[in-house]
Amino acid sequence: MTGQSSRAGPDERASCAAERAWAVLAEIADPEIPVLSILDLGIVRRVEASGPASIRVGLSPTYSGCPATSLIKASVVSALRAEGFAEVTVEDVLSPPWSSDWITDEGRRKLREYGIAPPAQTVDSVKALFAAPIVQCPRCASEATERISEFGSTPCKSLYRCTECREPFDYFKCI
Repeated sequence: MTGQSSRAGPDERASCAAERAWAVLAEIADPEIPVLSILDLGIVRRVEASGPASIRVGLSPTYSGCPATSLIKASVVSALRAEGFAEVTVEDVLSPPWSSDWITDEGRRKLREYGIAPPAQTVDSVKALFAAPIVQCPRCASEATERISEFGSTPCKSLYRCTECREPFDYFKCI
């Protein structure tokens, strides 16, 4: 066996680079909800490596005009360059548009523990068109809640109050 056969080929090196990039992206926090990584949020659509130092990341904004999008892109570039990727490209992926259905189960758990109620129904629910959802309080798990304001601390959240424990909380809207 020659020394050449034990070396990783281009495809294997690219695969290792993509795995490294995914690990880096898992550590990047959403600037508006820092308990969530951008992977928890479900906005990373793809990671493609064309070599050990070149990476391309596709991101979907949570909604058109989200003020955190440019900060997230800058964080991705900075973190990947710090990890040794000399060439980092971040692209917008607009189709299909991001949906709150893409928040991971781990992300939903983190939201609850942080005091934010995760989306209560899927985006394609007909109920979402006609009535406010039944939102479970992230503190006491009661469904006896009421919406105080359509808009909370960020445009993607509504402000709710639990009528059992009387605590206010944000609800991450179904988008």
